[in-house]
Amino acid sequence: MSSTAIARTPFSVLDRSRAREGHPPAGALRDTVALAREAEALGYHRFWVSEHHGVPGVAGSAPTVLAAAVASATRTIRVGTGGVMLPNHQSLVVAEQFGVLESLFPGRIDMGLGRSVGFTDGVRRALGRDKEDAGDFAAQLGELLGWFAGTSPTGVRARPAEGLRVPPFVLAMGEGARIAARAGLPMVIGDLRGRDKLLRGVDQYRSLFRPSPWASEPYVVISGTVAVAGSEEEARRLLVPEAWSMAYSRTHGTFPPLAPAEEIEARRMTAKERGFYEASLAGHIAGTGEQVAHELETVLKETGADEVLVTTSSYDRTALLDSFRRLAALVAPGR
Repeated sequence: MSSTAIARTPFSVLDRSRAREGHPPAGALRDTVALAREAEALGYHRFWVSEHHGVPGVAGSAPTVLAAAVASATRTIRVGTGGVMLPNHQSLVVAEQFGVLESLFPGRIDMGLGRSVGFTDGVRRALGRDKEDAGDFAAQLGELLGWFAGTSPTGVRARPAEGLRVPPFVLAMGEGARIAARAGLPMVIGDLRGRDKLLRGVDQYRSLFRPSPWASEPYVVISGTVAVAGSEEEARRLLVPEAWSMAYSRTHGTFPPLAPAEEIEARRMTAKERGFYEASLAGHIAGTGEQVAHELETVLKETGADEVLVTTSSYDRTALLDSFRRLAALVAPGR
């Protein structure tokens, strides 16, 4: 696979509105909107936002509301969710929200859907859900799509969703890949670090795929962290804040705001923290432009993916924006 093949592959951005130490959550949401404008100017294909509840390190708790703000601040880039966690919501309400978005921003809205429930028992209780609700995802997905098709058996009509065509995507690993395939929907799968698991999920999805009114053939979006900098060490430092946040969550039970890389590197970690931290740093696509281009060529060749969704977060917003600019120069050099 050549670099021209990379240039033909659409690259998109998923931003999780990561909060930073010393900055209010509102700042993270404004950063998301600003990044969306930059992503549009750089030629990225989509810009998606995520759903998290009760997480100190993530400000994005209402993805359809944030998607509306992003769509209002941009003109051409596709905008969506990566994703709305369907077990947390009534499908009619989700259909209505996306119907409103599509009505306001026609032809630009994507409906990315996940099957996770709240992060902790307390959050699940607050949402009125439990872990078992994730097991109903296939039925919930069918019900949601029925509101757009006007086939709900209740006699209720979803306004203004009915009759609109909002492309649905399933965020999938394991059972999610099978659900996406049987429903005939595009699939978003990650992360790039677990390459063997990723390839198994993609192969399973393609082998089980059934054409549907939403998609006539499989469509695979691979998702993960990509960091590009002037040196390998600079790219690695971009990953440090997120890696420590992951390690902290594994050892303390809460996902904190991002801290500066230099502060983290000066910490005295326990052996357990150090183990999770090093594991969280490993396996991402990070380095100079040449190194990243080579790795992207490899992963695209292995997976045959139709699109790449980049999810990079870091405390240093200037370095993060520079990474997205460098990546855009690699994958869309003519834009």
